[in-house]
Amino acid sequence: AEHAAFTVATGVPVYFCDPKSPWQRGSNENTNGLVRQYLPRHLDLRTYSQADLDAIADELNGRPRQTLGFRTPSEALEEVLR
Repeated sequence: AEHAAFTVATGVPVYFCDPKSPWQRGSNENTNGLVRQYLPRHLDLRTYSQADLDAIADELNGRPRQTLGFRTPSEALEEVLR
């Protein structure tokens, strides 16, 4: 919601993909597929605690990605924030 302020504060530009254009969001679509390994469609999320969801997020953020030079998302974020 405050993408302009974020860009000014961090120097990281914000990009918005065109609607109905999944090829512009490759990494996002890939991440959605990884999330579906843990949380299939039509699953009742009320059966999961916040701790369960945090554990899934930690596992996904600890998984190396080719698009990040085989670094983990956490490592890539830490590098940007230095």
